[in-house]
Amino acid sequence: MKRITFWLLSTVSVVVLLFGYDASNTTGSTTPPAVVSDGVTEDSGAAGGATATPSTPTTGSSGSSSTSTKRKKTFTGDVASTEWGPVQVELTVTAGKITHVAVPQYPNGNERDYEINQYALPILVQETLQDQSAGIDMVSGATVTSDGYVRSLQSALDQAGL
Repeated sequence: MKRITFWLLSTVSVVVLLFGYDASNTTGSTTPPAVVSDGVTEDSGAAGGATATPSTPTTGSSGSSSTSTKRKKTFTGDVASTEWGPVQVELTVTAGKITHVAVPQYPNGNERDYEINQYALPILVQETLQDQSAGIDMVSGATVTSDGYVRSLQSALDQAGL
């Protein structure tokens, strides 16, 4: 009888400890980065102060805007709605080649979204710059963001005629 009581109390204690542990309570910054571009995160406090989401969200209808005489144009993809939030990609194309990728909108509503996208977005940007197309691989663990990224990327590529 003592063994059964000891076993039962031990099991209850382990279960309480397991379910009582809060893995989402981590230390660190909860402020999302402003823009992820070219694999580099730009902080909103830095000079030039980019913002995480534009004050008036664009829907890709902005087309392109010329930024230099070297045929450098910026194309903003449509906002792709995902179950975790909107994703939007902005491309800079110079002489028919993608030279810069920014992600002005991405899911960042909680700490987990922030962690996932800190990891996934630089990979997606790097692959876009390497492949020069929307035929990039999904990032494991960030399937929803990857899907939204590819949809918005394809929209921007269509606008650019690439």
